Amino acid sequence: MRLNKYISHNSKYSRREADALIEAGEVTVNRKKIDNFGYEVEEGDQISVRGLHVKERTELTMIVFNKPKGTLVTRKDDRGRTTIFHKLPGKFRHFIPIGRLDFASEGLLLLTDSPTVAEVMMRGDLNRTYNIKIDKPLSSEMEEAMREGLILDDARAGGHEKSKVYSMEFAPFVHYEIRAVSENFTKLRVTIAEGKNRELRRFFGHFEANVLDLKRVEFGGIELNNLPTGKTRYFTRREYDDTHKYLKAMKQIEAQEKKEEEDRIQAERLREKKKNQTEDQARREASAEKKRIKEQNQKNANRNNPNKKNKKQ
Repeated sequence: MRLNKYISHNSKYSRREADALIEAGEVTVNRKKIDNFGYEVEEGDQISVRGLHVKERTELTMIVFNKPKGTLVTRKDDRGRTTIFHKLPGKFRHFIPIGRLDFASEGLLLLTDSPTVAEVMMRGDLNRTYNIKIDKPLSSEMEEAMREGLILDDARAGGHEKSKVYSMEFAPFVHYEIRAVSENFTKLRVTIAEGKNRELRRFFGHFEANVLDLKRVEFGGIELNNLPTGKTRYFTRREYDDTHKYLKAMKQIEAQEKKEEEDRIQAERLREKKKNQTEDQARREASAEKKRIKEQNQKNANRNNPNKKNKKQ
């Protein structure tokens, strides 16, 4: 982990404040001042800020935030728009959002003080449940795509105008439920196991349907319930227990995948080694055979021309 990131995740300082402290020479690594913002902190490194040791946080803290519409899930916006960190209490400013909700969407957003946990949970296939409203009746084609999945070479409809994501593959929905229907709209509750860029807006955009409202109400078994808009709450004990179980399971899966990859690489090396040995052996045998034939030809030539042999003697 980069030094400034390590400081922001394990102290009261923000990333920008960490940069300023490093520049001012107030950060030491193993008792030596350091001015390299990109220094990668290694296991066993002792990091100090203004003489005080920065201890890596080992306790996991998770919160649920009911994100309002009109806020960005980012720390800073170059256009000066409101971000979730304008709404969150200051004590959570170093927390990391797990996944995103776009500017016009609202609802459940998980945040953590652990970069590792954030990475694992964003990479996982945890179910996400949304209440959505589209501006037309649900068609049979939409339902079929929800059940069977969808592959689009052009998935720009519903995406941000500046997005560089063009194609997209949509897995079958885990579940969907029609909650209200009229000539002008349909209300749905849908559950998906992915978190791709504006996935639901792009999915329905393909059918020329606009998503009017989108609210996430559940993520990985964590429910929004009656949490007011713009407010936060800590995980319950049960939610922490479930999260630790999930992290443990993911760690075991990753360890198994790593072992399988190492075994694959080792097997490939052995195959390559055997192949090289076989090729070397074949070359040696070919060379020996060539030498034998040459010697045999020479013997035959000497027998057929004894005068030449005597002349050499």
